[in-house]
Amino acid sequence: MKKLLILAGFVTLALPVAVSLNAQQPQKIDPTIVDRYVAATWKSTNEEWKKRVTQDETQRVCTATDNNPPGAEFDKVLARELATVVFPADGNVVGDWKKGEQVAQRGTGGQFSDAAETVRGGNCYACHQIAPREVSYGTLGPSLTNYGRDRKFDKDEAKKTFSKIYNAMSLVPCSQMPRFGYHQFLTQEQIKDVVGLLFDPESPVNK
Repeated sequence: MKKLLILAGFVTLALPVAVSLNAQQPQKIDPTIVDRYVAATWKSTNEEWKKRVTQDETQRVCTATDNNPPGAEFDKVLARELATVVFPADGNVVGDWKKGEQVAQRGTGGQFSDAAETVRGGNCYACHQIAPREVSYGTLGPSLTNYGRDRKFDKDEAKKTFSKIYNAMSLVPCSQMPRFGYHQFLTQEQIKDVVGLLFDPESPVNK
């Protein structure tokens, strides 16, 4: 009888725990339903904004794998995204660092409140520390101080950086960094100028 009571007590205590664990299991959601609801919220906007809420192949892979694609898919994403990067025809990826600082500081462009002629910026300081003298910056991304100097101002490293800014997923699949060139949000010249900010020896980044 004593053993039976202990067993009964165990079952009584264990049952709520089991129910609680089951209640926390994530529910499977049909992605087509999500897509339909998202599209419905952007009915009255222009075509550019409608395109933004339509996932491309890489975004679908990242969503399906929680931003962690397995080996084969990882390689496919890298190859597909790298193929979208358009390098300058003359091979020079380092532009004017002073203009690059303006791009990094500017957070306007592409918003509902912006006029069509508003100059777009990268808003890079929202996520990164860049020039050491700047006291206002975000920490979502890594610090970029001494960026070019740490890489010995290597041309291949500069080209990789251009690629990263143009399309971050060309180097890091499922990166959270915006694909500035891929989405034509920044021009090729603006991207070159940001690379200049990071790689020019005269830039405050490398002082």
